[in-house]
Amino acid sequence: METLRTPDERFAGLPDWPWPVHYAEVGPATVPLRMAYVDEGPRDARPVLLLHGEPSWSYLYRSMIGPLVAAGLRPIAPDLVGFGRSDKPVDRDAYTYARHVSWLTDLVVGQLDLHDAILFCQDWGGLLGLRLVAEHPDRFAAVVASNTFLPTGDRPLGEGFEQWRRFSQEAPELHVGAIVNAGTGRTLTDAEIAAYDAPFPDDRFKAGARQFPTLVPASPDDPAAPDNRAAWAALGRWEKPFVCAFGDHDPITRGADAALRAHIPGAADQPHTTMIGAAHFSQEDAGAELAEVVVGVAGRLGSGPPPPLMP
Repeated sequence: METLRTPDERFAGLPDWPWPVHYAEVGPATVPLRMAYVDEGPRDARPVLLLHGEPSWSYLYRSMIGPLVAAGLRPIAPDLVGFGRSDKPVDRDAYTYARHVSWLTDLVVGQLDLHDAILFCQDWGGLLGLRLVAEHPDRFAAVVASNTFLPTGDRPLGEGFEQWRRFSQEAPELHVGAIVNAGTGRTLTDAEIAAYDAPFPDDRFKAGARQFPTLVPASPDDPAAPDNRAAWAALGRWEKPFVCAFGDHDPITRGADAALRAHIPGAADQPHTTMIGAAHFSQEDAGAELAEVVVGVAGRLGSGPPPPLMP
């Protein structure tokens, strides 16, 4: 598998991004890929897994990491394969829904061995993270979902998503920074836009970003549909806290919070909130408020059980 690595100098001097990078090898030993992640706060603190989506990277969480650390938590923000500092396979066919779940599972379960974690997920962070919660429920203590969903292909994805998918496949150039800027309620600075462009020196690095929209299940016979249906069934038994914090200006995931709240037992009687003025990339518009939501969830959970003893 041919892969690319974005040169480190592309990430030098990014605004409001002081966090050092860590790396882990994921995937089969015959085709290992390097996955990057931020890991801050005490190692024995409750982990908060922060999962980004398309076409962003962990830079999206720069306004949340500091407050979470200050609250005594351990925020962990991976770059999905194909994004950020993580390796980027060149062939679009290398990216499948199942492989993304496998790569992320390898990091969270196999490499970091997280327990008692809070998942915060947005966009594809939910399509992947909710699968992890469903398949490894003992690893997670709570979920905070923002502007995400878990499609099975049994219902239309909505005109907002269909427009985005057409654009992502037909645009001659995928200007990542401009896409993120268009999905926020505020206007990003030139330096922030450049930070979102940093992982992608040229179009060869964007295979994952191009492929992601095509992997969202759009028909009942999609390859990922059975596993996502199984995840919905598992989430229907999830009784731990599940909190929705959706933006009110996101045309892509509008209404998905209602479906999650109606289906998941753990969503009952939770302090769900609507982030006023927040668009699709809610972390850009309401990062501090979202951090407060996570801290509130952690506070209601208490300190949690101690981490498992290492052999």
